[in-house]
Amino acid sequence: MGLLVKGKWVDKWYDTKSNEGEFKRGASMFRNWLTADGAPGPTGSGGFQAEKGRYHLYISLACPWAHRTLIFLKLKGLEDYIDVTVVDAVMLENGWELNDPLYDASYMYQLYLKAASDYEGRVTVPVLWDKKNATIVSNESSDIIRMFNSAFNHLTGNEDDYYPQALQEKIDQINDRVYEEINNGVYRAGFATTQQAYESAYYQLGDALEWVESILSSQRYLTGDRVTEADWRLFTTLIRFDAVYHGHFKCNKKKLSEYPAITGYIRELYQWPGVELTVNFEHIKTHYYASHLMINPTGVVPLGPEQDFNLPHGRDKIAF
Repeated sequence: MGLLVKGKWVDKWYDTKSNEGEFKRGASMFRNWLTADGAPGPTGSGGFQAEKGRYHLYISLACPWAHRTLIFLKLKGLEDYIDVTVVDAVMLENGWELNDPLYDASYMYQLYLKAASDYEGRVTVPVLWDKKNATIVSNESSDIIRMFNSAFNHLTGNEDDYYPQALQEKIDQINDRVYEEINNGVYRAGFATTQQAYESAYYQLGDALEWVESILSSQRYLTGDRVTEADWRLFTTLIRFDAVYHGHFKCNKKKLSEYPAITGYIRELYQWPGVELTVNFEHIKTHYYASHLMINPTGVVPLGPEQDFNLPHGRDKIAF
């Protein structure tokens, strides 16, 4: 993570930290919306119209939040419309490093300062960049995936909808618990600095995974019989779980391979057209184990676990 303070980079893994040693994630600051006609979205300013070649997406293949946006880029067929830059796997004292094709920047914070010279706050990925106005449209992954879900439909002809109106309330409810207890829950466990904070996150995460297992034992996806945004938001944490969160973040009550329904579900989503190409375990493990030196001081990256997500998932043969 890290912060920009008065134009200078501050190496700081915790956005804020309570007296109880609990990890607190700060809010994203750039919340404009890319829309089909450039009209304002739910937050921020308007003027960001969907156009081929105008936007650039900065991501990390390790970051689950950035991974969401890359998946939606694939699902919605936007590869020819939005360019992508992948930052380096290891993030150390200067934050995310990259070979920037637009402005020859070496660090992500330089792009934040280009967008807003007085910016102070978190420097994160993903970043959706507007090349026309040389600024950040958004650095909030949950907003970006919804932009990708619909803004370019009139240009691509891809009408697949992962946030259908009839399911929006249900999706939002699931997202709320998944975010707090699973997506961010693994970080709350891994970055906890007191036993109490760790155990609180650990048990909450365990209960949430049992809840997911129960849902997926009786229906194919989180909201029923169709895949939605809620599934992809959960997937990016689950696919990393046994490789990094179980050991590195001490989320070791169970491996996900010990949950039968979740195991089949992860395999099915991994085998979804285009999704496998977005998953890079070498990048993922290198980032977590070699960047989080306060957790893993040696920087040694483990070779395991051995996982094969291309094994049959069997979800289409289950009579729910």
